[in-house]
Amino acid sequence: MPDNTSALLATAAAHLGFQATVTAVVYPALARVPAAQWMDAHRAHSRAITPVVVAVYGSLLLAGGWALWSGPSPWTWLTLAATAAAMLVTAVAAAPAHGRLGAGHDPRHIRFLLRADRLRTLAAAIALIAALAAAH
Repeated sequence: MPDNTSALLATAAAHLGFQATVTAVVYPALARVPAAQWMDAHRAHSRAITPVVVAVYGSLLLAGGWALWSGPSPWTWLTLAATAAAMLVTAVAAAPAHGRLGAGHDPRHIRFLLRADRLRTLAAAIALIAALAAAH
C-alpha cells in the first residue's frame, strides 16, 4: 500500500494533468463555439466533465485527508494549501461562471472562466511541485 505522500503525489499529478488539459484544450475549444451552438455545446461539456471533476477532486480530498491524518510535513501543507486554492477558485469563480454560461453565450463570462481556469492550473502546478518535495 502506498504511503500518504505517494498518494498525495499521485493525486496531485492527476489533478495537474486534468487541469492542464482543460486549460490547454477543453476550454479553448469551448470558447470557440459559436453563440448559436453554445447551449448544446455547454450542456454537453458539463455532462462530460462532471464525472471527471468528481473523481479528481474526490481523490484529492481522500489523499489530502489521509495526509492530514498522518501528520503533514511543511511540503504536504503547501500541497494541501495549493490544492485548496484550486478548489476555492472552482467554487467561487469557475462554477458560478459556468452557471451564468448555462443561461447563454457571453464572451465576457467566457473570458472570466478562462482566466479563473489559468489560476486553477497554476495552483495545481504548485501543488504538484510541493507534493514532489514532500515525497522526497
